[in-house]
Amino acid sequence: MQSSEEPIRPLPQSGSNPGQEQQTAAAQTEAVLPPRITPNNETIASSTSGPLLDHSHLKPGEQAALLSHIKTLELYRVNAKRTNDPDLIYEFAVFMIDASKSMPDSPPGPTQPGSKEELIKEAIGLLKKIAERGQSDAQYFLADCYANGIGTPKNKQDFDRAYPLFVLAAKHGHPDAAYRAGTCYEKGWGCRRDNGKALQFYRKAAAQSHPGAMYRLATAELNGELGLKRSAKEGVKWLKRSADAATPEFPHALHELALLHERGIDNVLFLDPEYACELLAQAGEMGYAPSAYKLGVNYEYGRMGCPQDAGLSIHMYNIAAQQNHREACFALTAWYLVGAPGILPQSDTEAYLWAKKAGEQGLAKAEYAVGYFTEMGIGTVKDIKEAKAWFSRAAEHGDHRANQRLTHLGAPTVKMAKGAGMNDSNAKGLHKAGQHGSADDRKFGHESGRWRGDDVPFAGDDA
Repeated sequence: MQSSEEPIRPLPQSGSNPGQEQQTAAAQTEAVLPPRITPNNETIASSTSGPLLDHSHLKPGEQAALLSHIKTLELYRVNAKRTNDPDLIYEFAVFMIDASKSMPDSPPGPTQPGSKEELIKEAIGLLKKIAERGQSDAQYFLADCYANGIGTPKNKQDFDRAYPLFVLAAKHGHPDAAYRAGTCYEKGWGCRRDNGKALQFYRKAAAQSHPGAMYRLATAELNGELGLKRSAKEGVKWLKRSADAATPEFPHALHELALLHERGIDNVLFLDPEYACELLAQAGEMGYAPSAYKLGVNYEYGRMGCPQDAGLSIHMYNIAAQQNHREACFALTAWYLVGAPGILPQSDTEAYLWAKKAGEQGLAKAEYAVGYFTEMGIGTVKDIKEAKAWFSRAAEHGDHRANQRLTHLGAPTVKMAKGAGMNDSNAKGLHKAGQHGSADDRKFGHESGRWRGDDVPFAGDDA
């Protein structure tokens, strides 16, 4: 939880790793039938086995100087050449790949000895050597490198080489590889799409308690995908199994099971909001942003058996916001507008920064809020031209209020983009912040979830 002396500041947008799909927002639940849950085929880059050598303290950028790092590499290299142990060679190759991630890219031209490219090339060569000897961890890690554009021409993803290695490692009993092979067959990455084979590999991984594979089987059963008939009973069964085996890489089942318990499914799953909140807490502790955000809402409004607690609400919103969850970023805007005595100082500047953070991710209501803050000079310098630009973005993304502000400012209105809709249909009006309203007015407006005024931004999403 943040102290009252130091505001929570948004972090810069981090890039996603190649070969990995972005996490999707939780699906909306339907009446009686379970919701359509968007599957998340996020890849994981590490094997399930623990390292033979603990070299975390030797990674560049931490405690090791460059000189000692080079000496460490050379020491490992000498030992690797002396041994025929595939596990030791594998650990050395993984160490080199990890080390290369902290090294700068080489300038154009021939590669130089000791460069990042040379280090990766050496590591890939070692991985190939032991992969050919049947070392499943090496087969999987090499496949993962190809899938993420490591050791490939121009650093492009190469599923033509990754896919057969995933399959090979899966046949040698590697659960992560089986899951990834299933994903390749489902998506047609490096092979023809084949739902039957995708199911075969997902089930193979699920038999080894792989949480991602069990989650994908759950969504397939719930939604009637991969050639399966829709079955809430089977879907919930797999969802529970995945939740029991959840990890920080695969916390999704905890979240989705919580959503189902929040509403219940007739003759399949009982209604239990308090247990749903416990599941969300488990996922939130693993750092899963959608769960942390929903917990923030629960603590803000006292839902699902959670007490109203400003500190916990802000804490959970912050966990999600630090992962660029746009709704959580905007929720922090609301809290900064009113502040929380002894917990969070009122700050129009921080409110503006968090709204901008959410707006930069395309959240229409946040774009509208930034436009309004900029128009009025709330938390930032007054700039009508900049305000018009933000209102135009908000209008294009479906916020009908933005065109009203554009008309008021004498600017042309903007047509809503095809497929765009009001992504904040439950947004409330926001009482003017800072000098535009008393602290008591703003506090009441935030806690009630209903700010006054039709043309001013919202306080937070209580959906």
